[in-house]
Amino acid sequence: MNVKKFTAPTSREALRKVRESLGPDAVILSNRQADGGVEILALANDDAASLAMPAPHSPMADPAPSLDLTTAVPQARADQRLEPRMEPRMESRMEPRFETNYPTPAPTPAPAALPAQPVRRVVASAASFASATKAAAAAPAPATLDVDQIAAMVSAAVASAKQNAAAEMQNMMGEIRAMRGMMETQLAEISWGTTQAREPQKATVLREMLAAGFSASLARYLIEKLPANRDAADSMRWIKNVLTRNLQTMANEDALIEQGGVFALVGPTGVGKTTSTAKLAARCVMRHGPDKLALITTDAYRIGAHEQLRIYGKILGVMVHSVKDEADLRIALKELKNKHTVLIDTVGVSQRDQMVTEQVSMLQGAGSDVKRLLCLNATATQETLNEVVRAYQGSGLAGCIMTKLDEAAAIGNVLDVVIRQKLNLFYVSNGQRVPEDLHLADPAYLIDRAFKLKRDVVNTQYLDAELPLLMSNGQNEQAMREVHLG
Repeated sequence: MNVKKFTAPTSREALRKVRESLGPDAVILSNRQADGGVEILALANDDAASLAMPAPHSPMADPAPSLDLTTAVPQARADQRLEPRMEPRMESRMEPRFETNYPTPAPTPAPAALPAQPVRRVVASAASFASATKAAAAAPAPATLDVDQIAAMVSAAVASAKQNAAAEMQNMMGEIRAMRGMMETQLAEISWGTTQAREPQKATVLREMLAAGFSASLARYLIEKLPANRDAADSMRWIKNVLTRNLQTMANEDALIEQGGVFALVGPTGVGKTTSTAKLAARCVMRHGPDKLALITTDAYRIGAHEQLRIYGKILGVMVHSVKDEADLRIALKELKNKHTVLIDTVGVSQRDQMVTEQVSMLQGAGSDVKRLLCLNATATQETLNEVVRAYQGSGLAGCIMTKLDEAAAIGNVLDVVIRQKLNLFYVSNGQRVPEDLHLADPAYLIDRAFKLKRDVVNTQYLDAELPLLMSNGQNEQAMREVHLG
């Protein structure tokens, strides 16, 4: 090997010297700056080829062994043939491990001066070949995905993306609604604050209605429709007249007592259904006699409930029938079809109980036209009464009875529900006496009594700064229905 060094002022001149001395196929080994010039170390092409060839007597010059799996020879003979030339380390490696796909490269030609080396053949035994084949067969095949699996994965990814997008959209819509409600509340506060300063009679009417127990939504609606240029007294008379016209009542008892039929008193526990049934039964007996009336009770849950109605029936001389389900009720009504009036005392169920739906379904599927009368407790809050009406309404109510009027501190709450829900008010009950404490509903009397009960707390219940806030909250209520102004 002959490495030559060439120096020149520039790289071009140094390369020209290399080409002239070693030929165009010379191999450049290094190129660096030295003493203001360029120094190149180069090697001739023949010398570079001799570096790539292995030494004649080195292990790399021997040809690689080839594997022959077709011919089986004794293992001892194969070991004897490999013994003179195999290294101990190579022999220990090949003994435990068996390679079936060992590549057989082309043997490198030896120099002409040396004799050709014989090709060595490593022959595997039948037992090792069988074990290798069994291991290859037991190896798991690479997992592959077909078109259906890929389509299912894509569909799942798309569905997940849609679900995430829907959740984000729902959150965004919730934030927009909250922002809208906040803006409406603030605008309503500003509007009512201006109205209170410009039209003080409206603030007076608002205080009266809120103190009587009417809802802020109904009060706001009527005050917005209040005619202009009226003082506080004229405004209150107009409000009372509108409320009286919108309170639907029964003009006389002919619609119930004279017409007759099947009536079921429904409502939550403790609203006075059994007592109201006894009062109605007494009125029917006084009008038509005990032979024209029948009493049915479905209250088999409360202790003494059946006995309480049976005592009333014994006093009136009326038979009391007990039923448990829709089949019993159907049979009982079929047997009592010749009666002029049939009164059904139902079991009291909370408005949030699933049994309310079952009770309404039982009465509607009894095979007769059962008119349901809802008993509304005058002492309950307005939110509770709204829940009761929504739960017991079903396909419609024939009417309602206002109970415990004598115990209520304010009755505007129950009158508000009756007006907004468009219920027909038949009777009002103001005591436990049978049948004295049951009266026909008088709209003018009830509205006037609603405003008289809380007259002493009109100016002390709410501050001036609280009125705009109350009216802004009332604006969000959706239970407001159309009120006829007349």
